[in-house]
Formats: sequence, structure tokens, C-alpha cells
Amino acid sequence: MKGVVGGGIAGLATAYRLQQHGHDVQVFEASDQVGGLAAVYETAGDPIEKFYHHLSATEETIVDLIEELGLEDDLQWPIGKNAYYTDGTVYPMDKPWEILAFPPLSVYDKFRLGMLTLDVDVRGGIPKFDTYESLEKFDDQSVEEFAVDHTTRNVYENFFDPLLDGKFGDRKHDVSAAWLLGRIKFRGERDILKGEPLGYLEGGFGRLLDALVEAVGEENITTNARVTDLDLDDGEVSEMTVAVEDPGTAAAEGKAAEADGGVETAATGTATETHEVDDVVVAAMPNVLEDLCGYECDIDFQGAVCALVTMDEQLTDTYWLNIGDEAPFGALVEHTNYMPPENYGGDHLLYVASYIQDYEEDLWQMDEDEVRDLWLGHVEEMFPEWDRSHVTEFRLAKNPRAAPIYERGYLDMVIPYDLSEEVADGLYYAGMASRAQYPERSLNGGIVAGYECADRIAGRKRVVSPE
Repeated sequence: MKGVVGGGIAGLATAYRLQQHGHDVQVFEASDQVGGLAAVYETAGDPIEKFYHHLSATEETIVDLIEELGLEDDLQWPIGKNAYYTDGTVYPMDKPWEILAFPPLSVYDKFRLGMLTLDVDVRGGIPKFDTYESLEKFDDQSVEEFAVDHTTRNVYENFFDPLLDGKFGDRKHDVSAAWLLGRIKFRGERDILKGEPLGYLEGGFGRLLDALVEAVGEENITTNARVTDLDLDDGEVSEMTVAVEDPGTAAAEGKAAEADGGVETAATGTATETHEVDDVVVAAMPNVLEDLCGYECDIDFQGAVCALVTMDEQLTDTYWLNIGDEAPFGALVEHTNYMPPENYGGDHLLYVASYIQDYEEDLWQMDEDEVRDLWLGHVEEMFPEWDRSHVTEFRLAKNPRAAPIYERGYLDMVIPYDLSEEVADGLYYAGMASRAQYPERSLNGGIVAGYECADRIAGRKRVVSPE
């Protein structure tokens, strides 16, 4: 049997691919639902993700999977309008003439920024078209050094720096230029006259999770099941120990019952199971891997605080509003300016989001009511004609490890897919610290990581692509 630790998109994709290769698989998810960061809320219409999601045209693996699972007709590519808020004004940033009208930048600033977004290096006065093909060569360079060299000091200070503040806070100076360049490339597929098409699955990405669960088989997925130990004796994986929450009658009656190779503990209602395995894929955060086998990863992660605000009227006409001013959040993402409100019972849905670098930060410590008052109060300051009376529901989600901090030297810290040399034969890693999630994490990256591990297992540890 092949064991998969974690029932997020990477774990489900791993199981799906392993089954395609003819293997028996069991997925163990510690929480009560699969999906991880793609878990959903219910609305007056379609479910919606707790943390915003969309696809770029460059993300081909997830598109292929959606087609394989028969959902291709529901994959939509609407234009996601972008804008930049600064000094009390919203500036559209999709079309060339809109970008040229952005007042904080000079004509020369905009030219240099435009050339960068088109992958054209104009340093030295001679255009070069291959400078940005390899992101890896910028991994040890800071964003500031890169931006000043490849655009201008003013572009960095008045365009990139405020966005870095909102994304990475006091860690912004640690961030690698490869992350910034990766973001530019990720968001670089745009129609020059219309803007950028972004992919979204009609009915939400929860439908992709449901289709994966159906394909893998519910009988092969166990939730409320925490993998607590791996037997790595003799340098190879042979057994995994799983604690499965089970408040059944035996526990309620204070009895111990033998079940599935384990003993149920009456005090906690938890059944401890052991499973013989010949391969294990850890599709979870690196701290889970460390707890199971001692492998230490030096990548730092940032937490996310994300609210879904349900409103009875539209706030803006923009999908993604970058905030260039001091604000207690980093972006306003108005989902129903991207997908129609009719999909959600006529409601207007707005994400308000921020990242935290330290769990002692006030925002992380605040409860939902405190965050609601802080954030809605600031939205009212930004848009004086709007007030919170239009809010019908405010739901807050927090995740302590939502994304890596892509600091300089990041590639030296990624965890290999195949850990046979580092830990034990038969141990693989498909979590967020894998190479597939560089230089930005995504649903697509999770699927790629799962496939990479499954293909290595099927190929008897034959490496099918570079780490």
C-alpha cells in the first residue's frame, strides 16, 4: 500500500496519480475535511473558497486535470480587472493607456516597467529577450536590487515597495527577486486591449476537490486521521501509525476495543492504527515531515488572515485592488466583479486579506469582531460613499502557514521530492516546501508536486524531471 499524509490538493493529486499507475493508496487527513486552503464556505448560491483562488493561463497541469475529470466545460476565463489604490484614488492598471496614466510614475518609469512585464531587458540600450527565461539565476538577488537595476528607483519605491509591504511586511527586504519575476510572469498572460483572463471553475474549486475525492474513492480517504509515526528501520519505510478520532460507542462506554490493527483509547475516543506501507508521500507542511522523520526545513512561512465579506451592493468595479497606501490589509479582491453575483444568490462577495510574519502581531491576536471593526472601518475611510450597512455577513479564516517567505537562497532550502538519500527509501515529499511551489505557491503547484512524487514511485525512484 502507498500511504499519503495530507488530504489537500497535493495529497489528493498524489493518490489520483498513484492509482493511475495501478497502486493501492490510502490518504490520511488530520482535519475533518479535505482541501486545505481550498476548503469552502456555503453562500446563497455556489460555494466559495475561504481563501481566494484563480488560475493563470500558464498553469497547464491543473487545467489538464480539470479536463480529465470532466469539468472542462465549467472552466471559465473571465477578465480579472486590476487596479492600484493610492492617495484616495483607484487607478485601473490593465490597458496600456491606463498604466501610462498612473501619476506616481514618469513616462520613462512606465517604459521600463512595461519592458520588464514583456520580458524585454533594455539595460545598456540593446534589447535582450532571454534575460528572464531562468528565474533561478535571480534567487540570490533582493527585490530592491533587481527592481532598481531592471526598472528604476522610482518604480521600486512607488510601485513595488508598497505591494511588498502588504505581502511580506518587515520581511520584504529578505525576499528574492525570483519571486517578483515569477509573479510578473504568472500575471503576464493578458489581452492588450481587454486585460488579463483568469481561470475559475464554475461552482468553485471545491468541485475539483469533490471530483478528485470521487476519482480516488471515499473508501481510500480517512479524515480526522493524524499520522503520528513512521517506521523507518533499516533505512526504508515499512509502517505508518495513524491516530483516528472515533467517538464511538466503545469509547463512550469506557471500553477498549481492538480495531483495524490498533487499540481504541476510551478516554479520548481515538483509535490507533498501524498500516504496512512500501512508500509514503508527505503532502503536508514541512513541520509535519519533521515530526515524522526528523528532516528539518529552514523555510519560513507566513500566516494569512482572510475575510469573506458578503454585501448587498458592489464596492468597486475592480476584481483585484492593490493597496499602495498604509492599510491594515494588503488587498481587496472583489470576487463578484470577476464571477457574476447571480452565482451567489445576487450577493456581492469581497475578500479582504492580509499576511502576518509574526504570531505576536495584533492582527493575528484579534478575534473576528475586532478584525471586522478594523477592516470595515478602513474600507469606509477609503470609500466614503460606502458604509458597513451594506455588509450582511463577515466570515474570517486564519491559516498559520499559508505561504512560504520566498527569501534569497530559497532554492537551497526546498525539500526534495524523493527523500531516499536524506532520510529513508520510500519516503517522498509533495508539500508546500517542494520545488513545484517555487517561486509562488498555487493549486497547480500542489498538483505538480503530487504527480512528481507519484511518477517517481511508479518509476522505481527514477527521476522524471529536475528537482
